[in-house]
Amino acid sequence: MRARVPAKRLNRGMKIQVPPSWCEPLQLFELHLRAAGLSENTIERRVGDMEQIAREVGPDGPITITGDALVHWMGNQVWATETRRGRRNSARSFWRWALAAGVCTEDASAALPKIAAAKPRPRPAPDRIYRGALQSATKRVRLMLRLAAELGLRRAEIAVIHVGNDLLEDDEGFSLVVHGKGGKVATMPVPDDLGREIAAGAPGHSPGEGNPRHSWLFPGAEDGHLSPRWVGRLCSTALQASAFDGEAPWTVHKLRHRFGTRALKATHDILAVRDAMRHSSVATTQVYCAVERDAVREAVNAAA
Repeated sequence: MRARVPAKRLNRGMKIQVPPSWCEPLQLFELHLRAAGLSENTIERRVGDMEQIAREVGPDGPITITGDALVHWMGNQVWATETRRGRRNSARSFWRWALAAGVCTEDASAALPKIAAAKPRPRPAPDRIYRGALQSATKRVRLMLRLAAELGLRRAEIAVIHVGNDLLEDDEGFSLVVHGKGGKVATMPVPDDLGREIAAGAPGHSPGEGNPRHSWLFPGAEDGHLSPRWVGRLCSTALQASAFDGEAPWTVHKLRHRFGTRALKATHDILAVRDAMRHSSVATTQVYCAVERDAVREAVNAAA
């Protein structure tokens, strides 16, 4: 049910998006990524990055791109560090495949310099933003917000919740099977009241729409459910309702920061928070947790 048609995204209009010389290589690259078991979000991001390189660096095909051209292009971009790292990772992944597949004879991406990870800057959504969003949002969006803030779910994980397949209940209460990045699957405990909302399915938040209760929690046009992008847009709109003029945008991902921060502050167990957030390493979890900053604030307030 979760599988997608190979090259579906590219066939939807790739000839318009990128030069014709790139159509076949990118279709084959996408199939390679899917065969490797990467998540649809990762595939979309990597192929999308290469589409940009195709348009802006080498419209005559990947074999025409040199290392100097890639370095010149990336050096002229105004990107955040993580965006820059992501583009480099996509290029490295593409040229590794292209060399093995005989599409290219030289690795242009090898000329790209390594990029150090950005210093963690957690920005958990404060109560002013989260509580305000809960009050102003529709019942459907309010449930999305709770899933992000109370379970730490990503927008892509929220989008693909299937009530009949993913919500479990036993003597200990509710649990949710979460389909995460890289095809990883984890089971999360769910508070009883939130579990009951999920169990009500789509009719619980959007009655009268005719959607079955044990199907997708958020029905939509992407394989039957809402797209992660649309989930993010709906949540961001709700979160901005209580934002100050000129304030940096609040996104659903900042609710994941909120989850990590509050969980670590309550438990002081970063290994448990790592597992709850479905991270591979503690270093990744630290990116999301602002407890250290909160501790400094408490120290200052105590001395005031």
